[in-house]
Amino acid sequence: MLVFLRLALRRVAMLPVMVLGVAALVFVVMQFSPADPAYNALGDSATPEARAAFAAANGLDDPLPVRYLRFLGNLLHGDLGVTVPPSQPVADRIATAFPLTLQLTLLGLVIAVALALLLGITGALYRDRWPDQLTRLLSISGVAIPSFLVGILLIQELALNHPLFPTGGYINPADDPAGWLNSMTLPAISLAVPVAASLARLVRTSMVAELDRDYVRTATGNGLPRSVVIRGVLRNAMVTPLTVLGLRVGYLLSGAVVIEAIFNLPGMGQLIVQGVTGGDVALVQGAVITIAVVFLTVNVVSDLLVLLANPRVRTV
Repeated sequence: MLVFLRLALRRVAMLPVMVLGVAALVFVVMQFSPADPAYNALGDSATPEARAAFAAANGLDDPLPVRYLRFLGNLLHGDLGVTVPPSQPVADRIATAFPLTLQLTLLGLVIAVALALLLGITGALYRDRWPDQLTRLLSISGVAIPSFLVGILLIQELALNHPLFPTGGYINPADDPAGWLNSMTLPAISLAVPVAASLARLVRTSMVAELDRDYVRTATGNGLPRSVVIRGVLRNAMVTPLTVLGLRVGYLLSGAVVIEAIFNLPGMGQLIVQGVTGGDVALVQGAVITIAVVFLTVNVVSDLLVLLANPRVRTV
């Protein structure tokens, strides 16, 4: 337990360092944006003198290190800037949009994990037989089809040809939980299919490797129930899939941007699109940093879950 606590504290302590690195990278990249904050704030009728005065008043002419330190200080206080007119705090816009993206990502993650375990365990237990061949075919097909194409096909079949689900839109779960689930099912499945397919292959490969180990043959030969043996095998086989799962959350978050556009969901995806098309540097910057921080946090949690699942990886 002492080793686990030391490793956990080390990973948690690295999180602020990684966040600062991401913030620096995003800030520097956004400085090369062709958008002019003064032009966006004052409008196209502003004179060069007015734009120069705006830049001087807001520190836009300061050296890059000075601007970064100012940005970092504001970031530490939760100030992500304001959007282009009509001016609104970026933090408020993100606070409105992010819960939807988080709901979509979590629902997609649950579906992806459930499908991956079902396909991967089935393939490993029926190795080289027809269930294994079928799960392989499904996994390869899922990896080959991008999430946006899955979404379009689902809309065509389950929303237009057979109207079981809506084509898009969002319903607040506090107002109508059943309506929320109905509106989020197709987007979540679209997001989950590629992730589930890639994870299923990892689960199968890891379980097959564990099933061939000596301890499994010894446990089976000593008369342990098969269900007990499979539980032990599954626990040991989850190290690699759990590690990769943390990385796949980044795919889910980035994929949500496209899926939200397809299903007309007012989440972070639409926020980033609005920021890019409107030249709103502060909005894009704040949204990207928020997603990056969530991604880093999930990866740290994923590392901790790996340490809990398998003590063999608790090495300093």
